Amino acid sequence: MKNNKVIINFCPTGMVPTKGMTPFVPISPQEIIEQTHEAYEIGITIAHLHAREDGGIPTYTSNVYRDIFEGVRKHCPDLIICGSTSGRNFPEFEKRSEVIELKPDMCSLTLSSLNFVKQASVNAPDMVQRLAQKMKDYGVNTELECFDLGMINYGKYLIKKGIIEGPFYWNLLFGNIAGFQANFQQIGTAVSDIPENHFIGLAGLAADQLNVNAAAIAMGYGVRVGLEDNIWWDESRSRKATNIELVQRIHSLISIHDKQYFSPKEFGNLGFRNDGVKKRCVSVNGI
Repeated sequence: MKNNKVIINFCPTGMVPTKGMTPFVPISPQEIIEQTHEAYEIGITIAHLHAREDGGIPTYTSNVYRDIFEGVRKHCPDLIICGSTSGRNFPEFEKRSEVIELKPDMCSLTLSSLNFVKQASVNAPDMVQRLAQKMKDYGVNTELECFDLGMINYGKYLIKKGIIEGPFYWNLLFGNIAGFQANFQQIGTAVSDIPENHFIGLAGLAADQLNVNAAAIAMGYGVRVGLEDNIWWDESRSRKATNIELVQRIHSLISIHDKQYFSPKEFGNLGFRNDGVKKRCVSVNGI
């Protein structure tokens, strides 16, 4: 839904950036906790978190995720925590779904298979539905990740079938070579295909991050920002960005466009916090 309040979905780590690519990407639980806390002090709504092993390799293990979640919750008590169920490196359901058992507020759910430049992300219908069902069983809200129109359509199908229940938050990613491209035509088509009372955040990958974030804020949608999607400050790649700089720039854009930041407490009160009680999204003060 269009809104005067901007959801900021912070994605500090991801599965791809390494210390060799940028020294600023947080890898260890302590680094992730510290940078998330710093971003929280500036103002973020959701933290979309990935876990890494000591050597920086992505991991699915709940013991590493537990350390991250507990540290973030300690320092950011009302922040909406979202764990990743990505299958890019570990396709088995048992591995992908282990993080759900920690009962974060949300978990990501990529709604179909897709290709990246050098890698495929396989999300078969059975896998998507099993992950969605387990999230429902544990009171975890779904972050509906979409890279193309087919994923939006499949998400609406799962909602119609009752496999996914509200409240609904869609994360639309633009700039992937085999998906949505970062132009107004495709952004407009994508957001128009989502029910009006659902929350929407827009992400731009690599050089498209700033343009998509700016367009989202101007149009009244949320944003996803962080080194998971983009490690550069500028399109010419003259210097590496930090997570904190990227979050600060979002707040500058919010101010320029005369919008407000959507606090995690307010967002959680709309049913996005995992308190064991699933609540439908409601309209509050025009939201």
